[in-house]
Amino acid sequence: MQQNITKKEILKKLFLSNLYISAFTFGGGFVIITFMKHKYVHELNWLTEDEMLDLTALAQSSPGAIAVNAAILVGWHVCGFMGMVVSVLGTIIPPMVILSVISLFYAAFASNPYVALVLKGMQSGVAAVILDVVFSLGDNAIKESPGINSMIILCAFIAVFFMKVNVALIILASASIGIIRFYACRKED
Repeated sequence: MQQNITKKEILKKLFLSNLYISAFTFGGGFVIITFMKHKYVHELNWLTEDEMLDLTALAQSSPGAIAVNAAILVGWHVCGFMGMVVSVLGTIIPPMVILSVISLFYAAFASNPYVALVLKGMQSGVAAVILDVVFSLGDNAIKESPGINSMIILCAFIAVFFMKVNVALIILASASIGIIRFYACRKED
């Protein structure tokens, strides 16, 4: 992180970045994760690729909305408690405003065929962005430890997609493997 800017400026940048990302991102948490990665890893250099991957894994495996969880973790990592507060506020304000407006006009939106077509078209774009997240984060995980991480990814995909195993069980199993690997590597040192 840059040392020549004040904490107040960092908090302002964190709030405005999350406000912008949240306001102009449609499609859920993984889409927001992509934009957060671009902003905080590539543009501001506040996080490394590995830190973003770890924060994404924590955000996904924690209860609640992944976008809010990621905002909590990024904010805390960048600027402690106040970073977490401003990051969450920046993330939740746009959806709260948008959903409040939509709820006022729900009947008109629900029956409008043009709105339905727009939403259908947006689904394709969202799917592409989610695939981008999967490939970029998955690529980093595979590079770190190609054999075991590739097997975990493949087994998790088969379990979810073909066997319809609950995602929570997949996360618990993957976390258990990670803990076992951690202690096994520690014993080798």
